[in-house]
Amino acid sequence: MDVTDENFNENVIEKSKETPVIVDFWAEWCHPCKVLKPILEKLEGEYAGKFVLAKVDVENGKETAGKYGVSGIPAVKMFKDGEIIADFVGSKPEDGVKAWLDENL
Repeated sequence: MDVTDENFNENVIEKSKETPVIVDFWAEWCHPCKVLKPILEKLEGEYAGKFVLAKVDVENGKETAGKYGVSGIPAVKMFKDGEIIADFVGSKPEDGVKAWLDENL
């Protein structure tokens, strides 16, 4: 799901009180973001219901990106109960993302 500054609280903070939400901060011009995006989307399907994937385009979500300290992209943050419980910056191969998910879900 695409998330903006306006709906971040509802779609991420509130939703994370029921199910962990993985937020992918990205930009259209970011090549590593384009590599990571399909990996996250594939794993969302494989992990069926264990987490929700939310995507924030930093060009349209500057306030949210700033609030959560995003200085490099892609930046991936896991929210649970309204708080960040894990994160990483930069692209990872699929097995690296799986290991991160398994460690933190």
